[in-house]
Amino acid sequence: MVTVSTPSCLQKMLITVTTIFILSSSLPSAFAVTDTSQRPFKKIYAFGDSFTDTGNTESLTGPNGFVHVSNPPYGTTFFHHPTNRYSDGRLVIDFVAESLSLPFLPPYRNSKGNRAYGVNFAVAGSTAINHAFFVKNNLSLDITPESIQTQMIWFNKYLESQGCKGPESGPKCKDALDDALFWVGEIGVNDYAYTLGSTVSDETIRKLAIYSFTEFLQALLKKGAKYVVVQALPTAGCLPLAMTLAPSDDRDDIGCVKSVNNQSDMHNLVLQSKLSDLRRQFPQAVIVYADYWNAYRMVMKNPGKYGFKESFKACCGTGDPYNFEVFNTCGNPSVTACSNPSEYINWDGVHLTEAMYKVVAGMFLNGNLSNPPFKSLLERKQRKP
Repeated sequence: MVTVSTPSCLQKMLITVTTIFILSSSLPSAFAVTDTSQRPFKKIYAFGDSFTDTGNTESLTGPNGFVHVSNPPYGTTFFHHPTNRYSDGRLVIDFVAESLSLPFLPPYRNSKGNRAYGVNFAVAGSTAINHAFFVKNNLSLDITPESIQTQMIWFNKYLESQGCKGPESGPKCKDALDDALFWVGEIGVNDYAYTLGSTVSDETIRKLAIYSFTEFLQALLKKGAKYVVVQALPTAGCLPLAMTLAPSDDRDDIGCVKSVNNQSDMHNLVLQSKLSDLRRQFPQAVIVYADYWNAYRMVMKNPGKYGFKESFKACCGTGDPYNFEVFNTCGNPSVTACSNPSEYINWDGVHLTEAMYKVVAGMFLNGNLSNPPFKSLLERKQRKP
């Protein structure tokens, strides 16, 4: 993902980049939905990696790298205590739920969560390619073994728990799927990270990841999913982790790591082509592409427009020049956070602040960085009886 010159740096990068998308949460018990009459959807089902995970991965059982997520100052902005989210507050999926007058999604692994309004199946450290591929190629460190296929297995088990199994359960399946929004967060960055320094090429990972992810989407659509949002890979080359470890001459027009951002851009181009194919195969469904890559770039090109004063440094961290050190990350007792997270794009070196997630969510839901626009998905939903 990032070219480094020494074996020690390479090992550090491999261990730490695998946690770029680690994220989990506990739900605020006092959260209540107040405007139920305006709900366009009864449920949300979420999938993806740590940028979407609301609690399926815990710090003690997830990938290495950020093992202090249960410590302050995580969660300080919105929840006022650590929630196991790798941020100071809410994520994109939280803002999506709020915009639809629905509560925050409980993680699938939390059996005590209220699943009446949906479930989150996203897993931090998750891959698009089946985990067995990385084991077979000796690319498995202490990483989360779950993949997008795991999330489909969980979703199938959830549907069975709702009485949706077999041809005789049609009405129950219809109830579980018809009025649901399927939010598929970005997934794939970990696939590239796990193969860093190996002989496995980016092209191989891209082909396998896209193939696996397309199969996942086809399975959702065949089950009856009608309203699907698919997030692109973000510009991971703008994260302090990548900036810290990449050669200083590997930079693009916005000052981020060029090789990493190009990798994500190429992946997204192939993904968009596959989504076009799926739209033709499933004309009854609305499939929206949420352009995370350009959303992030747009903010980086003009941060002040969105209220940000610091583009590259992490709010919570230590060390120069990006306030990030690979083995001394946020949540460690010796690490402090900035007093104004809302002015920072990045929270802990690899994850974003609530302020950045809010901006990105707004671009997806209300702006022009979803194709087709999210509002057209809502309009089509409202036209359905």
